[in-house]
Amino acid sequence: MTKTMTLLLCSTLMAAGAASADTVNLRIQTHQAPESASGRMVQDFVKDVELMSGGSIDIEMFYSSAVVASAETFSAAANGILDCDMTNGSYQTGLNPAYQFVADTMGGYDTPIQWHAWLKYGGGAEAINALYGPEGMTFVGGYLGGQESLNSTRPLNGIEDLKGFKFRSPPGMESEIFAALGSTPLVMDFTEIFTSLETGIIDGADASTLANNVGLGIYDIAKHTTYPGFHSMSADHLACSTSVWESLDESQQAIMRTAMDSLGLKLMALTIVENGEALAKLPEQGVTIYDWSAEDRATFREAAIGRWDEWAKKTPETQSLVDSHKAFIARIGLGNK
Repeated sequence: MTKTMTLLLCSTLMAAGAASADTVNLRIQTHQAPESASGRMVQDFVKDVELMSGGSIDIEMFYSSAVVASAETFSAAANGILDCDMTNGSYQTGLNPAYQFVADTMGGYDTPIQWHAWLKYGGGAEAINALYGPEGMTFVGGYLGGQESLNSTRPLNGIEDLKGFKFRSPPGMESEIFAALGSTPLVMDFTEIFTSLETGIIDGADASTLANNVGLGIYDIAKHTTYPGFHSMSADHLACSTSVWESLDESQQAIMRTAMDSLGLKLMALTIVENGEALAKLPEQGVTIYDWSAEDRATFREAAIGRWDEWAKKTPETQSLVDSHKAFIARIGLGNK
């Protein structure tokens, strides 16, 4: 009896050791804070992967860029410091301007589901992997909540109100688009927005989605905002070291992709709910909401795509991604609006 129990115990320990040896441990960094909407969905992603894989994939997620700076996450994964990057392609525009068209097409799509449609059925994932592959990285999936809302201390009825509009803008293509429409974009750190609004240095700011802007307290100062948004819809990604990705078996890769699809759907749904709740309360706070006409949106898209064409000249990879987006926009009829 004692011998039998001993053999059973040894067998159990050996099986546990084998299972542990087969477990894949992935170190992933996101720039999102765990309490943010995206951060909460990333936490769900981790749980989904671990549950669906039966524990064969164990993820150690580093939030708020805890290991390396956000802009260094992609290279850190490619070089083995991390296994995967869960930040944003825009951090790599210095490497190649084409990454802009992975992260934010600026004026391209009206809704996040249209961007996902490009990714899934418009050749988007393949185009992105053509860019990521030479860097030793594999694009697994992307996610985004929805359009950001411009905030202003003056009315934003439509395209004409952009003339002379001084606002905080991130650097790069966005500043070029708005400048072409007569605005004065000022590139400044996010932390400078509130003081600049209060002192009149700027009329408004490009910050985030409607709900996030409420959380930031921007509408305590800026009493005018656009919703639904029209100008920016930034997408984060999951990109893994190609060697790490190829070490996963087919079922593990399918689990990762499926969990990313779930993350994308849940973030879109959560953004609709949180934006809707914010929308219901803002008029009581004296905030005016501006829903731009189809004509004004089309004018902005035309100006944006004009800048796309200029950026496309910078590298062959940028040209390829711009062509991909333009073809899909025409395919689904957005260019006709």
